[in-house]
Amino acid sequence: MAVLGKIRSRGVVLICVIGFALFAFVAEEAFRSCDSTRAERSQRAGEVLGEKINAQDYSNYVEEFVESMKIDGQQASDEQLREAAWDYFVQEKIIENECKALGLTVTDQEIQDIMTKGTDRLLMSIPIPDFHNQQTGRFDVNAYSKFMAQYEQNRGVDPNKDKLYKYLLFKEKQLRQNTLMQKYQQLVAACVLSNPVEAQFTFDAEKQESDVQLAYIDYRSINDKDVNVTDADLQKKYDELKPVFALPQEIRSIKYVTVKKVASEKDRNDLFDSMKKAAQEMDSVKADEVVRKFQSIHPYTGVLVTKNAFSKDIAQIIDSMAVGQVKGPVESKLDNSFNVIKLISKTQLPDSVQYRVIGADGKTLAESKTRADSIYKALQGGADFEQIAKVYGQTGAKEWLTTNQYERATNINKDNAAIFNELNNLAVNEMKLMETSQGSMIIQVLDRKHMVTKYDVALVKRTIDYSDETSHEIGDKFNQFVAANQSLEAIEKNAAKSGYVVKEITNASTSSNGLPGVANSREAQRWVFKAEKGQVSDVIKCGNNSDELIVMVLTDIYPKGFMPLTNPQVNSMVKDEATKDKKAEKAIAQLKGIASIADAKAKGAQVDTVKQITLASPVFIPAIQAQEPALSGAVAATAKGKMSAKPVKGNNAVYVFQVIDRRTLEGKFDNKEYQNKAAQRYLNNIGQTFQNELMKAANVTDNRYLFM
Repeated sequence: MAVLGKIRSRGVVLICVIGFALFAFVAEEAFRSCDSTRAERSQRAGEVLGEKINAQDYSNYVEEFVESMKIDGQQASDEQLREAAWDYFVQEKIIENECKALGLTVTDQEIQDIMTKGTDRLLMSIPIPDFHNQQTGRFDVNAYSKFMAQYEQNRGVDPNKDKLYKYLLFKEKQLRQNTLMQKYQQLVAACVLSNPVEAQFTFDAEKQESDVQLAYIDYRSINDKDVNVTDADLQKKYDELKPVFALPQEIRSIKYVTVKKVASEKDRNDLFDSMKKAAQEMDSVKADEVVRKFQSIHPYTGVLVTKNAFSKDIAQIIDSMAVGQVKGPVESKLDNSFNVIKLISKTQLPDSVQYRVIGADGKTLAESKTRADSIYKALQGGADFEQIAKVYGQTGAKEWLTTNQYERATNINKDNAAIFNELNNLAVNEMKLMETSQGSMIIQVLDRKHMVTKYDVALVKRTIDYSDETSHEIGDKFNQFVAANQSLEAIEKNAAKSGYVVKEITNASTSSNGLPGVANSREAQRWVFKAEKGQVSDVIKCGNNSDELIVMVLTDIYPKGFMPLTNPQVNSMVKDEATKDKKAEKAIAQLKGIASIADAKAKGAQVDTVKQITLASPVFIPAIQAQEPALSGAVAATAKGKMSAKPVKGNNAVYVFQVIDRRTLEGKFDNKEYQNKAAQRYLNNIGQTFQNELMKAANVTDNRYLFM
């Protein structure tokens, strides 16, 4: 009882203690939840239609996309391909969502039928001869199925086969997505209809042609000072044009200064002297040793290649050289380098070689060689190549090797070089037993196509780069400038004195690949979207080779919605349009009440004759060099011989006119043809608008700049 009494006497204290403990427990769980949410957000590459895109999943997609495009022969940079990957990825998500709502699907049987037919553009563009019928050029689904089945039995054995397998799987996914897109587009097109009345109108618009005598007052002939544009006029025009200034995402403006690190005159002279020594040694020392000694960025492989392996200026020099000749140092403006070139040999060789191979496994090189000897003798005795290959767990399948698959590679080792050169030189049906550092193999050439000139070239290529000393000098000077100028006003005032130029970016966004016009500027972009207005950045590295330095000042933040009238670009555009309206009012008043072209000329209008005007296309005014859509309708509505009912306000001038001739062009009206024409015209007009509306509705958030 005494204990219970003590508990009762301290009840309030106990309640407080227990309550605090419960609060601590709940708070801890809340903090954990917040930490988890923050972690999840930190791994979010973006959002499409409410679906959160995991950064790692998206990275895997980009890797597949970029690798696929490279195999397809796309010449774009990795950055450009990554941008294309995002556009394609977002489009996929949007179309999949639309099709799901509409019940549109693509079945496995449909994909199989498309692949069997083999005429789809995507399949036809696969740049691997083995997957095309040699007679028809169509995609060969049997070759594809055979490869996929064989790969499943030997998964992970050959890295090249792994790469090809992933490529083909990605192509199949693309084929499915493209087919779904086509279905969706066909459905949209089917919703755009016309009718006989519209068809007749379209026919008349094409076939009814008019000539007019035109009088006009060009807006440029009216001085800006002669019109008064008020703030109310600007606001009214801004409200009218507001949809043009829609911002689907936040954008920011900065002013910035960059400095590029470039080689000094001393750096150039030192490198030139070194390259002269390389040219001298090319005559007496082995080419590969000279290339290594002078640290060429273009390795010597010993593989014969075409001129396409070199930049255009170097290729032109090689083409004019004699075998054994050395040239250089030669400066290449294309890649900012000094070059020493030695042409070791040149010969006619096939651009494409069909071959097959059997590798001889063994625990040691000697065992591999013994097994290869045995295989080679059997083949020479008439054994079937593919049957023997199967005995050793291989296919012995025929494959094509083209020069462009290897001639630009920089990681070719001695084994690769020996194999490529043998494949180039073996005759059709000739076999060769080759020993490599990894084991022995038997290769056989089955076909050779398109003979071209190939060269064995030793090239010492060195970028004309800045030295560490020069780098420190440039960096120190720029850092001192930034430290002494920690405001926008100071930077703008003193930049020119230090030899720098202040530039501006008005449309930085998270969806762009860095800052517009500034290479390799992801880090700078991340700063822009964390900074506060007026803040000055630290010095940040940027440039293609991190050879530039940048300092930035965040000048404006424009949230998602509409760009305000206070924005300088918006204000300037609105003012131009409002000024144009005022000039139009002045010109209309000047031409009001005129009864003839002569009256208009007397009031200061310019006069011209314009022929072949139809309602089907905007009128082109040669004297102004501009199109005026408003005139097309006005002319069509005015009878032959009559003056325009009132002045017509155009984009570039105010017009009055008299229709001096009208004729109907020859042609037979086909109701179906012109209904289709009218529908297609509407479809073309709404196409881009339709895509933009889908994009808006998707509410896309792009956070890639945080990860890339």
